Amino acid sequence: MELKCAVQNYHWGKVGSASLVASFAANAVTDFKLDEGSNYAELWMGTHNSGPSVIKGTGETLPEYIKKNPDCLGEKVLERFGGDLPFLFKVLSVRQALSIQIHPNKSNAEALNAKFPDRYKDSNHKPEIAIALTDFQGLCGFRPLKEIQDFLQKLPELQTILGEASTQALLNAKEDDYKDGLKASFTSLMKVEVDVLKKELENLAARINDSEGLQKDLFNTLNKDFPGDVGCFAIFFLNHVKLLPGEAMYLDADVPHAYLYGECMECMANSDNVVRAGLTPKFIDVDTLVDMVQYKCATAEEQKFPGVTDSLTGIVLFNPHVPDFAVNMIKISSNSDCFSVPALDSISILIFTKGTGKYLVSNKVVKEGGLSVVQPYASDEIKLGTVLMLPAHKILEVFIEDCDEIVAYQAFCKL
Repeated sequence: MELKCAVQNYHWGKVGSASLVASFAANAVTDFKLDEGSNYAELWMGTHNSGPSVIKGTGETLPEYIKKNPDCLGEKVLERFGGDLPFLFKVLSVRQALSIQIHPNKSNAEALNAKFPDRYKDSNHKPEIAIALTDFQGLCGFRPLKEIQDFLQKLPELQTILGEASTQALLNAKEDDYKDGLKASFTSLMKVEVDVLKKELENLAARINDSEGLQKDLFNTLNKDFPGDVGCFAIFFLNHVKLLPGEAMYLDADVPHAYLYGECMECMANSDNVVRAGLTPKFIDVDTLVDMVQYKCATAEEQKFPGVTDSLTGIVLFNPHVPDFAVNMIKISSNSDCFSVPALDSISILIFTKGTGKYLVSNKVVKEGGLSVVQPYASDEIKLGTVLMLPAHKILEVFIEDCDEIVAYQAFCKL
């Protein structure tokens, strides 16, 4: 069944028709009217109470439908997660960097929720995956130790911020023994006094354009958008990851990250738990972040999360180790008159991000003698941004019309 979804107009979103979220919202949102002066940051598909999806034609919310029809979740999902949809599916259009942050693991989320319920409003973890729709940039995980040390040697401003003890601890760290030095230096950075930070940012800004190999374009952008923010120096600790369309990065618990620019599909556990430390006007919880963050160095390429392609269907599966969600990337070429999206034993949400055509949702019913018939369930036209909720065990038939390719993303649980 088709869904109508919610748009979030955060300040960091792309503006007007430059936003893919706005393009999709033309069909994905009820009575949507484009305002070329508004920011369109996120399209939410799911049951979250800050923007629950609605069944097209009935006006019933998706949470209400699931409560009345729990079997739509699938037996395994119902048993594992009760009567709730365990994931939230999004489209993001990022114009300006989001906050440097981590998401707590399940046990830490429960502890934070119990201790600070006004700040951490639920007890769930929040792993997430980002799959690029356009060229996409983000910060993710700590750089290789040698890269961080090289930056530190070239940046007297960073040495001043860290102080002599933390600087030497990091410079003396070894590949097989660096976590204490990395933690000490990153903690010093995150807790630097405001006056010292402001002065050293000004010093670096005055000379960075005459220097090579110092991430000057990224530094200048962040320093313009977030003047005086510690995140402008955090880029020398964190990997600058660049994704091509169809590439992904997985953000596990306690991994420091920030989205910088571009558009992506995002799927996450159904939670709001975020511990922030920079590039944001929102509440910053430095003590919690530096204690929980995962001090593990790796390359930017190692931060990418590869999908696995099914040899029969060509569907690319992005399947993190958490049970809450997985995502299929479905590409249907113009050589196909009809494509069958296989039935799943889980509820799924699917959005068409490219192409036009028609869809038919159906049941495959096995009769005596091994013969099977297809029973129609729902059908309609496919437009850019059409969003479907498929109950467990439903088959989706996609019929091609005059277009080069249809692309869709499907979130579900792979248990």
